[in-house]
Amino acid sequence: MIETFETVAKAVADPSRVRILKLLEGGELCVCQITTVLGLATATISKHLAALKVAGLLQQRRDGKWVYYRLAERGLNAYAPQFLAMVKASLADDPTVAGDRRLLAMVNEVPVQVLCDQGRAALPAGAASQACCGGPP
Repeated sequence: MIETFETVAKAVADPSRVRILKLLEGGELCVCQITTVLGLATATISKHLAALKVAGLLQQRRDGKWVYYRLAERGLNAYAPQFLAMVKASLADDPTVAGDRRLLAMVNEVPVQVLCDQGRAALPAGAASQACCGGPP
């Protein structure tokens, strides 16, 4: 049992993984959407998503060449719902989380096909810097 707890605890101990969980509170996202918001390499995001999925915090579905992730709806790990609740109740006023949400709003305006092909280049000029630095959305 302690190993199961440890798996979830380690998964949420990484700031990038917490940012992913906070993004997914708004609903399902494609890997390219998450990658664009966090500004990390696809391989890095994939490793983070894999750790969150192994911990029972995420579920995924495939739609053609795109993979979508969402917060786990069923208990694959007995501790996952408690950790998800803790993350959801936390960081409401965190500037990084707020910036991620602003950038996600812009990302959601771009069709997934375009975003996956072009990444941040598909966003309006300066969108990423406005979102992370408190500028207008």
